[in-house]
Amino acid sequence: MNLTTFSLILTGVLLNACAQLLLKAGAGAIGALAFTRENIVPIGIKLATQVPIIGGLFCYAISVVVWILALSRVQVSIAYPMLSLGYVVNAIAAWYLFGETLSMQRMAAIGIILVGVYVLARS
Repeated sequence: MNLTTFSLILTGVLLNACAQLLLKAGAGAIGALAFTRENIVPIGIKLATQVPIIGGLFCYAISVVVWILALSRVQVSIAYPMLSLGYVVNAIAAWYLFGETLSMQRMAAIGIILVGVYVLARS
């Protein structure tokens, strides 16, 4: 895998991770949602007007374009497992930004993912 292909994959992963974090921030600003028939429209309006949620959806849209560019250059059996890097990014960012727990078990999982991605990228 050359540098351009890896950069496209990594950019797609980072955009996807950014989208998740923005959606989490938007959901956190709204609070817990309980969908009922009566509140579906007000909740939809609340969701549609949250800047972080709009930003997250924008990141998803751009990540799709970047991902298609990456898939045009590399086999899906190589590219798709690289998406697991998103877990690594999101776990660390959620710990830093939202105060989520980063236990030893999660750290071990992150280490395993990183080793797996390294082996995959070298194949």
